Amino acid sequence: MQTWPILTLVTFLPLVGVLFILVLRGEAEDVARNARWISLIDLALASALWGAFDPARADFQFVEHAAWLPGFNIAYHMGVDGISLFFILLSSFLTPICVVASWASITRRVKEYMIAFLVLETLMIGMFCALDFVVFYMFFEGVLIPMFLIIGVWGGPRRVYAAFKFFLYTLLGSVLMLLAILAIYFQIDSSDIPTAMTFAFPKALQTWLWLAFFASFAVKVPMWPVHTWLPDAHVEAPTAGSVILAGVLLKMGGYGFLRFSLPMFPLASHQLAPFIFTLSVVAIIYTSLVALAQDDMKKLIAYSSVAHMGFVTMGTFTMTIEGLQGAMVQMLSHGIVSAALFLCVGVVYDRLHTREIARYGGLADNMPKYAAVFMVFMLASVGLPGTSGFVGEFLSLVGAFEVNTWVAFFATSGMILGAAYMLFLYRRVIFGVITRDDVRLMPDLHWREVVVFAPMIAIVLWMGIYPSSFMRPMQPSIVNLVERVQLAVRADAMTLAER
Repeated sequence: MQTWPILTLVTFLPLVGVLFILVLRGEAEDVARNARWISLIDLALASALWGAFDPARADFQFVEHAAWLPGFNIAYHMGVDGISLFFILLSSFLTPICVVASWASITRRVKEYMIAFLVLETLMIGMFCALDFVVFYMFFEGVLIPMFLIIGVWGGPRRVYAAFKFFLYTLLGSVLMLLAILAIYFQIDSSDIPTAMTFAFPKALQTWLWLAFFASFAVKVPMWPVHTWLPDAHVEAPTAGSVILAGVLLKMGGYGFLRFSLPMFPLASHQLAPFIFTLSVVAIIYTSLVALAQDDMKKLIAYSSVAHMGFVTMGTFTMTIEGLQGAMVQMLSHGIVSAALFLCVGVVYDRLHTREIARYGGLADNMPKYAAVFMVFMLASVGLPGTSGFVGEFLSLVGAFEVNTWVAFFATSGMILGAAYMLFLYRRVIFGVITRDDVRLMPDLHWREVVVFAPMIAIVLWMGIYPSSFMRPMQPSIVNLVERVQLAVRADAMTLAER
C-alpha cells in the first residue's frame, strides 16, 4: 500500500531545487554542483519507483488524486503504468547527464541555465505522470518555455530563428489538440484520462479527434513533412539542449500516440494506419538520404533521429504486441543513443569549435578512448545485434511484417541507408591520416566525460543483451492496449456486417 506521494516527489523535487538555487549566493561551480545533486536525488527516486513497480499489473500504479477544480470535474490526478514508467526514468537519467556535460562548456548565465534544465525536468516528468487532460496539457505545453530559452539564449549564431521555429511549429499543432481536449471534455463531462480511455467515442468523432491529436504529436515526433524544425533546433542548441531534445522531447509525440490515439480512438487509428505507414516509410528512406548529404555532424544525427522515429510510428500503428514493444524499446534506445551521439559531437566541438565533418579525420590516433566510445553508439544507432538499437528495430519490423510485408521491406531498406550514413560519419571523423595540427593536438576524453559516457554505454549494452528486464514491466499495459484496440475493431466490423 502506497503511503507517500512518490510521483509528486519525483515530479516537483527539481522545482524545490530551483528555489534552493535561487536563494543560493555562490559561484557558477556551486550552482552546477547543487543542480547535479538535485538531479541525482531525483534519479534515485525514479529508480525507487521502478523498484516498487509491479510488472504483472496493467492498470495505473502509485495513483494520486486530489480535487483541483471540483465544479468542473478537473483534478490533480497522477499515476504510471508500464508505458509511462520508462519515460520518467529516461527524463530523470538524462537530466544529470546534461548538467555534468555542461560543466565546462557553459560559462555564461550558469544559474539561469541550470534552473531552465531543472524546470524542464519537472515539466517532462509531470507530463508522463499526468492522468488529467488539463494537468497533462499544462505540462505538455510548459516544456516549450525552458527549451525555447535554452536554444534562444545559449544556442549558436542562428539561435533566435531556431528557437522561434521550434516554438511556433509545436505550438500550432498543440492548439488543435486543445480543441480536441475540449470536445472530449464535453463528451464525457470530465477531464479524466482513464475515463476517456474507456469511453466509446462515436466513429465519426474519433476521426476528427484523432487528426487533432495527430497534428500535435506528429510535430513532436517529428514526422515527415513537419520535421524541418528539428535540424535547425539541434544545430543551434547547446550540446545538453540537443541531448534532452533528442532524448526526451521527441518521445512526447510517441507517448501521445500510445496514451491517447490508440486507446481512445481505436477505430480511427485502425482506419488511418496506412497513412501513418506511408509517412513513416518516407521518413525512414528520405531523411536517411538527406543525412548522407550532410557535412555538419549535428545535422546528420538530427536527420537520423527523424528516420529512427519513423520506426517508432510504424511499430506503434501496427497495433500488434511486437510492434508496440518495438516502438517502446526503440524510443528508449534512441533516447540514450541519440543523446550520446550529440554528446560525442559536443566533445570534439568543445576542442575545435566546429562541427564540419571535413575538418576532422584520424582521431583514432590521438583520441583512442573517444574513438571507442563513438564506435559503441554508432553501432547501436545502426542496430548491431547486442545493442539496444537492434531490439527496437527488429521488433518494429516483426510487427510491420505481420501487417504489411511491403512496409517492412521498405523500412528494412532504410536500415541499410542508416548504416551507410553512420559508417560514413565514423570513417571520416575517426579514421584516415591527421593532416591538421589543431586536430593532432586535441586531447582524449577527460575523466568527467568518461563519467558521462560510462552509464550510457552500460544501458545500451544492458538493453541489447537483456531486453526482457525492460520489456517485462511494459508487457501487461501493451497487451491490454492491443486487446482494447482489437476488441473495438471487431465490434465495429460486426456492426457493419449486421447492416
